[in-house]
Amino acid sequence: MARKMQFLAWLMTAICLLPGVTTTQHHAGQPMDSTSVGGGLQKPEAPEVMFELLWAGLELDAMGQLHIQDEELASTLPGRRLRLLLQHQVPSDLQGTEWWLQQFQDLRKGPPLSPWEFEHLLLTGLSCVYRLHKAMEAEERGLWAQVFALLAQETLWDLCKGFCPQGQPPPLGPWASNLDPSP
Repeated sequence: MARKMQFLAWLMTAICLLPGVTTTQHHAGQPMDSTSVGGGLQKPEAPEVMFELLWAGLELDAMGQLHIQDEELASTLPGRRLRLLLQHQVPSDLQGTEWWLQQFQDLRKGPPLSPWEFEHLLLTGLSCVYRLHKAMEAEERGLWAQVFALLAQETLWDLCKGFCPQGQPPPLGPWASNLDPSP
């Protein structure tokens, strides 16, 4: 199970680093907006900065909040920004995550996500990985695994817009079927 968790966390981080995937402009009328967080955060961090922050590791506290483990990195401006995103924009429970998943699914037919929306999608998926790992009951693990797989599919949908034949992303592959909720 630990290897699966490492792989899933690595996968979400790797997607963050794909060059050029977050270069689209924000489209008017889309429901998500970063201006409500931290006094107007307008664009996501550079991929290499986000990678460094995530590589330091996150921990899930007893209240369900994710925190950067490296206190020095957490105290930097990008670290504080990530903390705000994790605390105020990334859902901390299954219901909130499912609601955001539905929002992303509703945007599937539109233009590619804005950089901020794409970052939010990736951080929500990463949050699922940590919550899946901490879940105590098999049923809860199964639900988190299912939501993570759907968020990963939404990520592929967005990356595929304008590039994939017939507008269909490739299937998630065998790793998605390996998301066995048992330890």
